[in-house]
Amino acid sequence: MAKSNERLDLIEEIERNDGTRYFEISNMVQNGRAELAVQRGFIKGVRILQLNIPRSSSVIGYEKYINENFEMPAEDFDHFEEWEKTDETVQMVKQILRENHIA
Repeated sequence: MAKSNERLDLIEEIERNDGTRYFEISNMVQNGRAELAVQRGFIKGVRILQLNIPRSSSVIGYEKYINENFEMPAEDFDHFEEWEKTDETVQMVKQILRENHIA
């Protein structure tokens, strides 16, 4: 798998088709892909909660994990891939949400 080099700088809320929601640390390109996923019926909704989040050690660590483990989808994707998280990255996301007064 090719390594990605995405800079993550926003927090978004994604609503799955079953109505459940989760937070993701993302960027504008990925948010655009999520918007396309909504139009294509792969997810129910997406909204940006905070832009330009500070580059804390948690953001840097999570960004490294995402870039090493996932490829960013091309515009012609045929499904929405929810980034699977390890216990460690779940804690990073929780910390990022706390740092940004969202959790």
